[in-house]
Amino acid sequence: MRIEKIRSDYYRIPLPVALSDSTHGTMTHFELVIVRLECDSGHEGLGYTYTVGSGGAAIQSLIERDLAPLLEGADPRRIEELWERMWWRLHYVGRGGLTSFAISACDIALWDLRGVQAGEPWWRLLGGSRDRVPAYAGGIDLFFSIDELCAQAEGFLAKGFRAIKSKVGRERLAEDVTRIAAVRETIGPDMPLMVDANMRWSVEQAIRAARALAPYDITWLEEPTIPDDIAGHARIAREGGLPLATGENLHTLYEFRHMIAYGAIAFPEPDVANIGGVTAWLKVAHLAQAHNLPVTSHGVHDLHVHLLAAVPNASYLEAHGFGLEAFIEAPLRIEEGMALAPNRPGHGVAFDWAALEPHRVKG
Repeated sequence: MRIEKIRSDYYRIPLPVALSDSTHGTMTHFELVIVRLECDSGHEGLGYTYTVGSGGAAIQSLIERDLAPLLEGADPRRIEELWERMWWRLHYVGRGGLTSFAISACDIALWDLRGVQAGEPWWRLLGGSRDRVPAYAGGIDLFFSIDELCAQAEGFLAKGFRAIKSKVGRERLAEDVTRIAAVRETIGPDMPLMVDANMRWSVEQAIRAARALAPYDITWLEEPTIPDDIAGHARIAREGGLPLATGENLHTLYEFRHMIAYGAIAFPEPDVANIGGVTAWLKVAHLAQAHNLPVTSHGVHDLHVHLLAAVPNASYLEAHGFGLEAFIEAPLRIEEGMALAPNRPGHGVAFDWAALEPHRVKG
């Protein structure tokens, strides 16, 4: 069995509503890079990654110029071998970053191909722990007014969500506290509520913020400071009094190993689209399990619903604001706060290519 052809495409897609956080400001577009592997068996595997608005062209270039020639002619069943070959092909210029995004898209396509060939959905193929996982709605809403913030929360509840995340990191901590108090009042005292600072604060600011937000029964504080400061995360966790989630900006298994070893993280949060694909994501999940930690997710919820359903230590699935609902045939289903893992072979994501075509960036 051999890979005969590899195609990659790059899209720049406008968001239906401008979204905002403390690091990226107001976001009007996201970028999507899609990889398709054609096998001599007649099967196809599809993988993809995304960015918050820049870098997509560079990711596609890495795939076309460096990874596609390496994969063409290879046996797609030897995923671990191919992952190592991709990693070491780009290691000197990467060890994470854009290279992990490019590897992710290819690795996802390889695992999709395996699922399609086996006729099994990922969640069963990769472990089969359950067929649904609890989900939360991830608001990207830092610059929403309080009225808009509360209306968004009510909309999430109407869609079946039973847990919500809101952004923090305004200029004044008092503004964050007022906004989170309003969300808590809207959703009631018993519903899980997470907050996400998107790396906004120094360690001292994060400790102060964690203490100020604690009265609102926060499930976790996400990315309180830069991901490079592992000791700082440990101090925030120790002195701030809130469980920490982080990982969307960690792009290697080894970064997660260090963060966990320091006791700096309660909810590891790998993103399959930037950690190195399914191969690396599962290793992070198993590493978390070995340390008695639950694993959560970031972004690409149509993929992560399978991965979380596959492992026994799953926490919440993030239903992300950069969803692909307008461009895929069967969007994520939420019922009474649970995301349902689909039974289509592989990851089961089928794109509407006609809808995507106007957004394709032609090189």
